Amino acid sequence: MNLEPNLESLPKLAKDKHKENKTFFTKLKKKPPKQLDYLMQELHDEAFKRTDCLDCANCCKTTGPLFTDKDIVRIAKHFKMKQQHFIDTYLRVDEDNDYVLQSVPCPFLGADNYCSIYDVRPKACSGFPHTDRKKFHQISNLTLKNVAICPAAFNIVEAMKRRIKL
Repeated sequence: MNLEPNLESLPKLAKDKHKENKTFFTKLKKKPPKQLDYLMQELHDEAFKRTDCLDCANCCKTTGPLFTDKDIVRIAKHFKMKQQHFIDTYLRVDEDNDYVLQSVPCPFLGADNYCSIYDVRPKACSGFPHTDRKKFHQISNLTLKNVAICPAAFNIVEAMKRRIKL
């Protein structure tokens, strides 16, 4: 069954599936299939053929990425700003001592859902929802959060559960 969640129903669907997903990922961590990375790439590619991020942009509207030192250098240079000025203007330090946005939605997100810094965006943004990452089974906690934010991530996890019998 392909649910194709809409943004309004996604948080509830993710919450309803949370226990099932957590159990699945616990088993997956203990015994990841040999071809998991290949399967994840395939499921990721299939999901993003059907998903237009510009129709959604929920990740940019509801969550903020971590900014690495390299991200800060690159984006500050893009704006022709000193790094500290960029940090003071857009970022704060969170409870894990990481740089994150001062507020969401992302200040670089336009009304048309286009990112004004797309070519220099943070690494965390360019990789989101991280469902095609190598050693995918190591980021299950992150994926459990992302299914409530990203319809594609939700669909990928549902497809995983159908394809991988644990």
